[in-house]
Amino acid sequence: MAAGDSFAMGSAMSTDPFVLFADWYGEARVSEPNDSNAMALATVRADGQPSVRMVLLKGHGPDGFVFYTNRESRKAGELAAVPRAALLFHWKSLRRQVRIEGPVEQVSDAESDAYFASRSRDSQLGAWASDQSRPLDARETFEARYEAMRARFEGGPVPRPPHWGGYRVVPSAIEFWLDRAHRLHERRVFTRDGDGWTEGLLYP
Repeated sequence: MAAGDSFAMGSAMSTDPFVLFADWYGEARVSEPNDSNAMALATVRADGQPSVRMVLLKGHGPDGFVFYTNRESRKAGELAAVPRAALLFHWKSLRRQVRIEGPVEQVSDAESDAYFASRSRDSQLGAWASDQSRPLDARETFEARYEAMRARFEGGPVPRPPHWGGYRVVPSAIEFWLDRAHRLHERRVFTRDGDGWTEGLLYP
């Protein structure tokens, strides 16, 4: 479906939101100039203070939407306190957005190991060197820690740090937003209903 087309077109209709997401994501992978898999991740502290940051989608399907991070980071702490999150994809080239909300679970160690092994060696070493989200006195401190990790694992594989792994957002609601002229946008929402989904439209 080209940007600006309507949900009313038969080719765009689907009762499975994961099929529709896969279609849109496939188009974004071609049209977006940078990081088509970038998504805003919103979490909330136990006291209700929200926070948001950009992360990268590393897996998607009927079981949910997966990203990876340091499990001692701020986002991980917030997910431990309140295991729910919201995601937002904004594909400007296509003038589309997808919003996802739902509970969050950790992915298996096997999944985390497999993805970590696929990362570049420098990224693997960085995961060991970084105390993500914690105060840093100087850039040189982090660079020294990185070099220490390089020396520690020289000549062998870099294993996944025990504090690093994946999370899966299991959607309870998925909204597809399509830009239209004069801000008369189209919004189609899927809400989980038992093992299936109900769907409807929202006013722009």
